Amino acid sequence: MLVTVDISMYPLHVNFKDRVEGFIEKLQSRQNLRVNPGSTSTVIIGEYLTVMEAITELLQWSHKEHGQSVFVTKFILDYEAE
Repeated sequence: MLVTVDISMYPLHVNFKDRVEGFIEKLQSRQNLRVNPGSTSTVIIGEYLTVMEAITELLQWSHKEHGQSVFVTKFILDYEAE
């Protein structure tokens, strides 16, 4: 099943840009995902389990590496954003 996820990261830190860019770079390094960064959010498209696994691992990495961040997500099944 295909899923499109729109995710925004809001690190609770002064150097938020570096943290957001690091998160996006890690997403882009994952195979079998289409990652489209935007100015306020990033769109991830792929098979449901692959996307969910990547998000789970990267949220854990982010919290361990950088501490607190707020993540806002929207999940749309069987939809492929342009």
